[in-house]
Amino acid sequence: MDQQDPTSDLSFEAALARLEEIVRTLEKGEAPLDQSIELYQEGDRLKRLCEARLKAAQARIEQIAFDADGKPAGVTDFDAG
Repeated sequence: MDQQDPTSDLSFEAALARLEEIVRTLEKGEAPLDQSIELYQEGDRLKRLCEARLKAAQARIEQIAFDADGKPAGVTDFDAG
């Protein structure tokens, strides 16, 4: 795949909104078969993008360090390995 996937530049919120739009379109069942297949493929890419962004956000949240009073005191290094 030589071209960059245009969905990779979308924010989480924009990707989710587009995914919801695709689901509504497919649920109506009014799109021709070829368009439905393309929409499904785009939706799959968007789903994976959203999942990856959520996983990254969760990893960042889990790395927040708390002090003795339970207040955020900084972050610890994230070891993805």
